Amino acid sequence: MSELAEISEVSEEDLLRAGLYDFLALLLARPADMIVIGRAKALEGDSTDLGSAIRALSRVASAATPASTEREFNKLFIGVGRGELLPYASYYMTGFLNEKPLALLRNDMQTLGIERAPNVFEPEDNIASLCEMMAGLIVGKFGAPASLDRQKQFYDKHLGPWARHFFADLEGAKTSLFYAPVGAIGRVFMEIEKEAFRLAG
Repeated sequence: MSELAEISEVSEEDLLRAGLYDFLALLLARPADMIVIGRAKALEGDSTDLGSAIRALSRVASAATPASTEREFNKLFIGVGRGELLPYASYYMTGFLNEKPLALLRNDMQTLGIERAPNVFEPEDNIASLCEMMAGLIVGKFGAPASLDRQKQFYDKHLGPWARHFFADLEGAKTSLFYAPVGAIGRVFMEIEKEAFRLAG
């Protein structure tokens, strides 16, 4: 079955979920360029908590430039020695990098047919990669679209225990300006996902 046919089997709600995971991955994988800044600027929110965070990102994107987002990204995630935040599951769950959560993720990636991109050199348990994997599971990028139960298993194991805390830290980080509403979007979205999976049982 083609990837297009598989995606056509995915509900509109799940396509929106996957799209938000993919957008978070795009924002967190590397500094936002003019194309990404333009996409953020064009966003429209609503009166919900998520919609308010999306509106806030659109506002800050209006004043952002590739140079400003690169400076901010570097201070947050790279820094001299290390950035203000370490966006890795292992670090948030154990206090150290390259620990058991990374090994468990690699096992699950092998089971799910997810291969590490050849041009990516950082550990796979970074938040951008995990958001990208979650989006791929929803739409069937790694085979057939994952069942809700399979999505829940992946979320509960690799995102649920720490991603909300990371996004809250990003929202409140002292150097966050463009990335503060990205943190708010991620925090609220993780809360929505957690509750939706809980209600789905």
